[in-house]
Amino acid sequence: MAALLRREVRGEVRFDAGSRALYATDASNYRQVPIGVVFPADADDVEAAVAACRRFGAPLLGRGAGTSLAGQACNQAVVLDTSRHMDRTLELDPDRRLARVQPGVVLDRLREAAEAHRLTFGPDPATHSHCTIGGMAGNNACGVHGLMNGKTVDNVLELEVLTYDGLRMRVGATGEERLARIVEGGGRRGAIYQGLAELRDRHAERIRARYPRIPRRVSGYNLDELLPERGFDVARALVGTESTCVFILEVTCRLIDSPRSRVLLVLGYPDVYRAADAAPAVLEHRPIGLEAIDDRLVADLRAARLHHRELDLLPEGAGWLLVELGADEPGEAAEAAARLQAALGAGRRGGPSARRFEDPADQARLWQLRESALGATARVPGRPPNHEGWEDSAVAPERAGAYLRDLRGLLDRHGYGGAFYGHLGQGCMHTRNDFDLTSAAGVARFRAYLQEAADLVVAYGGSLSGEHGDGQARAELLPRMFGHELVGAFAGFKALFDPDGRMNPGKVVDPDRLDEHLRPAGGSAPAPRTHFAFAEEGGWQGAMLRCVGVGKCRQTTTGIMCPSWMVTGEE
Repeated sequence: MAALLRREVRGEVRFDAGSRALYATDASNYRQVPIGVVFPADADDVEAAVAACRRFGAPLLGRGAGTSLAGQACNQAVVLDTSRHMDRTLELDPDRRLARVQPGVVLDRLREAAEAHRLTFGPDPATHSHCTIGGMAGNNACGVHGLMNGKTVDNVLELEVLTYDGLRMRVGATGEERLARIVEGGGRRGAIYQGLAELRDRHAERIRARYPRIPRRVSGYNLDELLPERGFDVARALVGTESTCVFILEVTCRLIDSPRSRVLLVLGYPDVYRAADAAPAVLEHRPIGLEAIDDRLVADLRAARLHHRELDLLPEGAGWLLVELGADEPGEAAEAAARLQAALGAGRRGGPSARRFEDPADQARLWQLRESALGATARVPGRPPNHEGWEDSAVAPERAGAYLRDLRGLLDRHGYGGAFYGHLGQGCMHTRNDFDLTSAAGVARFRAYLQEAADLVVAYGGSLSGEHGDGQARAELLPRMFGHELVGAFAGFKALFDPDGRMNPGKVVDPDRLDEHLRPAGGSAPAPRTHFAFAEEGGWQGAMLRCVGVGKCRQTTTGIMCPSWMVTGEE
């Protein structure tokens, strides 16, 4: 297969041990060594690579920056990485407010081009400096400014996709008349659309009843996008399928106005729970961003000796809201922030403490503090490592305070710690916890905790995932949220596009167990001789595990990490 790929593909083909090791994990707890890695030159190269793999029945995985937290970006498959060569913006039309991009385009490069026209792409996860649009479409990514225009699914107009069996097509909003014409046209495409229509009709009422009506429902396939009231949008139904159905060749996305004037208001509360309770009142003032951090995160940052200057900017408190307000005219955002402060009684008895930041440099420093949370809380000096697992559950914003109190109670009962931080304006809260993933007893306790946590968020009408998808980490738990019939519908949806089950198998549909392929438990290979002792990290293998896959090394514009990447494009 490697020989055939090298003959048929113009991009690089790598089956060496080093490349396979590099692509064996993502930002999750999991590790699966791939068969090989391909860097296609363009969409035709992807077709050639898929055809070559199809001759051998080899499974496939499309991968962006590899920052996935649920294990969907690692598999025993041939990995196709578009971030090296398929990284062009093909069209940017400010009049129609859309951009057409290859899947390997980095989000910040698209946003920089759009800003020249006072436009932006709404979703912006913390990895915005290096995550790719294709990866965002695969994961249905969100971010700080989801309040402006929703998740990635809400900003995708059209996809060009390739199925494992070789069908290349453009998909988007269809409507009933066009749907009928496509079905009448027959062929492989007609059969897919007919199957989608039948699946929708069979499960429509169950979809309407079981899908949570919250801002951050990312778990499950987007079968709701096939409903008549949503325009039978096949592109949006495929967003968030995590490379389990099709390979994305091109994305046409919506651009929105980018506010010229921005002010960051930081509010301090006695704890993160009361900060969460205040979020609905803040949302009435239409912020463009509403984030939260707690005192545990601040303590972790201080212990790691990180961001001390930024931490000194926080007002008094033990739970903080970062509220960004935007407007087109200078001064309007500051006036909006002043109105919000007055409405909340900020600085008065019984009200929150507050600090307002109008200088863009100060705002950037505080957002950097928030964006560093994942890496900062992964390894805190003198404590066991923290892991993802229940990293991004979501509820309705008005229920976030109560949910977080109950979630903390569940963590306490299981003996786990962990900071809370995240997108409180949309009811999505992040946490990394000190799970023991190296002993059998620890893994069993981890499994029991995730099952109870899933039941808790479902009881609140929430979603197992509010940002990072299901992958392997949560897919096994999906019946608790959707019921077995809708999970069966997910399998039927995948089978229409991927009847042989070769696209990213073991993720979302018919998933591997959430406690299989765990990465920290796999460090049994003999360590090489090294010049340095890596004593603080626990030796060479401990040092290797310090990389949590956040991908910050994949940058070319800022910072000192990573000089190798800046020159070579190689992690």
